Amino acid sequence: MEHLQASAVAAGQDGASGCEVIAFLLIPDFSMIAFASAIEPLRIANRLAGRPLYKWVLVSKDGSAVPASNNIPVNVDLAMDQLEIRVGQSMPTVVVCSGIGAERFQDKDVLAWLRRVDRHGATIGALCTGAHILARAGLISDHRCTIHWENLPGFVEAFPDLDVAADLFEVDRNRFTCSGGTAPLDLMLNRIGASHGEDLATKVSEQCLLDRIRGPQDRQRMPIRMRLGVHHPKLIMAIELMEANIEEPLSQELLAKYVGLSRRQLERLFRRHLGRTPAQYYLELRLERARHLLYQTDLPIMSIACACGFVSASHFSTCYRQMFGKTPRAERNEAV
Repeated sequence: MEHLQASAVAAGQDGASGCEVIAFLLIPDFSMIAFASAIEPLRIANRLAGRPLYKWVLVSKDGSAVPASNNIPVNVDLAMDQLEIRVGQSMPTVVVCSGIGAERFQDKDVLAWLRRVDRHGATIGALCTGAHILARAGLISDHRCTIHWENLPGFVEAFPDLDVAADLFEVDRNRFTCSGGTAPLDLMLNRIGASHGEDLATKVSEQCLLDRIRGPQDRQRMPIRMRLGVHHPKLIMAIELMEANIEEPLSQELLAKYVGLSRRQLERLFRRHLGRTPAQYYLELRLERARHLLYQTDLPIMSIACACGFVSASHFSTCYRQMFGKTPRAERNEAV
């Protein structure tokens, strides 16, 4: 099991109590589930240890309350420029909490502040879509990172030179990124285990009613057999091949060959279990990917068409309108 390195754990300790200080920077429309999943295991660890192992402060750009993506406003303790003054000389760990719309976040003051706390020695992390903000600030250009699976295609297109994984969370020196949802719970449990022992991490996990602590390489998405309710091994193999070949779609003949079936047998398999032909299912996958890219990137529509296996903008637009009831351009205009 991979853990945060000791140098990352030691940073930002409160001299009075010896406990670690973590500052959560809340970005408007942040994911409440990711935020709560990060803080609750710290609270439980303090209770089970009988002493404060962790302290946390909530930070926003100007000290005002920040609305989460569920429209619940969350009050904060500090404006970001007050952080070093209030906490003291030792820099805390700073965790960026974001959610919907992070791919369009362009606040220069926040990005500059993140670069400044990095220069002062802070360990910096991100939950859910926060990797977008760290990337835009230039803070993970030489670090391995991850992001929520739904944002992964757009993130890779926007930052093609980054080392991006589809893991549950990633820890690379003084950076950590987490895919969101309940994955921050696993990240913090690993962090607790690294700092205070596996026994305490296990006890916190039991309090959260978890049957195990997931590691960084655990998959984000459910396996296909659970996600789609299918169990035929050749059907699962065909779907995996489709998902791995969006930009350059495989022909039906090649798909059938790879899974060891005839084209007709493959069509019958898809119709029996999924109620559509392989071509229809493949097209839906590609169009869903295109929709994510329209919402999460500023790529030209033709570039998105090419990234999803379409050879012309007109064919892409026709297929998109048939599936979603609007053109790609209309979809993008609504997203802005």
